[in-house]
Amino acid sequence: QVQLVESGGGLVQTGGSLRLSCAASGITFSINAMGWYRQAPGKQRESVASISSGGITNYVDSVKGRFTISRDKALNTVYLQMNSLKPEDTAVYYCNTLPARHNWGQGTQVTVSS
Repeated sequence: QVQLVESGGGLVQTGGSLRLSCAASGITFSINAMGWYRQAPGKQRESVASISSGGITNYVDSVKGRFTISRDKALNTVYLQMNSLKPEDTAVYYCNTLPARHNWGQGTQVTVSS
């Protein structure tokens, strides 16, 4: 049974940092790519960062150089370090496989104030 539990969001000022965590039980990282997604109000959910089963990372242009995705296989946890946050990063952040194959978790709200 796959369960995705995101945490670490909050309210920060522009330029601040947050570290998101995703506890991904039931998913084997060595054979699954994982992704962080976000959904802003009135917008579609988008993938912003991914890490392949081999550890290769990719980012959407809008977060390159500011966000870093990583994983801990022993803890079955995926992280998203977010630095230099901007108001346009405000969204609910989710994790899932890439492509997304499992029910979404509750997400974690990130709000960046200007």
